[in-house]
Amino acid sequence: MASNINDKQVKALLRKKVPGRYAAGGGLYFRVSNEGTGFWLVRYTTNGKRREITLDKYPQLALVDARAKCAILKAEIKSGIDPQAEKKRPAIVKIYTVDDLAEDWLLDCEKRLKHPNIPRRVYEKNLAPVFGELSLERVTPLDIRAAIEKIVKSNRPTIANDALMYCKQLFRHAIRLNLMTTNPAEAFTVHQAGGVEKSRDRYLTVDELAKVFTTFRQYSDQFTRENYLAVALLLVLGVRKGELIAAEWCEFDIDDAVVWNIPEERSKTGVAISVPLPPVAIEWLQELHIRACGSEYVFPKRRSSVRNGHISPDTLNAAIQKLFKGGNMPVEHFTVHDLRRTCRSLMAEAGIAGHVAERCLNHKLKGVEGIYDRYDYLDERRAALQKIADQLTPIINPLSNVTSFRKRA
Repeated sequence: MASNINDKQVKALLRKKVPGRYAAGGGLYFRVSNEGTGFWLVRYTTNGKRREITLDKYPQLALVDARAKCAILKAEIKSGIDPQAEKKRPAIVKIYTVDDLAEDWLLDCEKRLKHPNIPRRVYEKNLAPVFGELSLERVTPLDIRAAIEKIVKSNRPTIANDALMYCKQLFRHAIRLNLMTTNPAEAFTVHQAGGVEKSRDRYLTVDELAKVFTTFRQYSDQFTRENYLAVALLLVLGVRKGELIAAEWCEFDIDDAVVWNIPEERSKTGVAISVPLPPVAIEWLQELHIRACGSEYVFPKRRSSVRNGHISPDTLNAAIQKLFKGGNMPVEHFTVHDLRRTCRSLMAEAGIAGHVAERCLNHKLKGVEGIYDRYDYLDERRAALQKIADQLTPIINPLSNVTSFRKRA
């Protein structure tokens, strides 16, 4: 048969169902299988090796289209691309926009970081609304500046610094993937964001706490009862905000030892700890258990848009800041994290030993003491937290006429 078969000859080969390989010119071949089906393949030589690659079946791929595909492959082969090797490569993730890039980067963060939800939250709330939908080639330093300045104007300097740091990491990820050649955030420093951060030393006095809780009760339409009890628990237990808002009912052992067992995967130190619960804290938890309406979380999410099953990490801060912005808070500005420092200060004023106070806050003991002292000070911590609870209960004025706590499996 002639080397350059035509479409009529291809059809004839299929009718006869004669197995074999038939040249169509330019390295293109038409093969008839033992079952009588036909398909196109291209034979080529690369790196001194003879290879072939299948294109598609006939008639799904007509002769004219097979020749066009063959010509393209031959051009690629000439430029050093081996189509057979390319076919074995893993599927390439399609990344066109900054949102596409961010999703790929955040997946990488999940493998590396203990708390990958933090960069995800900063990106989704502060960066994506500004330039997330832009194609990668359209992003400029002006877009980065716009996003950072928007955060700075909202009086969130720490978030501004975090956002800038994550911007740099995000676009370095693009450079590593050969999607970009320059980083539009690289030239910015903390001086263009939130500024050099200083260690905070803000804590609230007992008199200030009395004013704060009076304000919370006065504006209960803005500051919900759940928020009120969350602040109370943070002050009395000295735990971190992230540990409290993500707490699940299954972590509480009320019937046996009256403790809250924070698992290692949610403890910032990576070590599980049992937090002794003063009776008043148990009363607050009893009320929260009723308000949770069957949720597995102590503080269930309030909006369907929240990714986790519990409230957003920004919920308490936002509620407090709303009172400040409205001019309703009669004390100097404070943040949720300042409540933890307040708890530690109250312990010092109450004469609680430093090493016990540090364990109450789930801090690792330093130096030789931290290496050799494996005693958990549970009884001492229980007494310490009870002192704080006794001091603050009259201020917080919790509800006590609630039904008994039901232990959940």
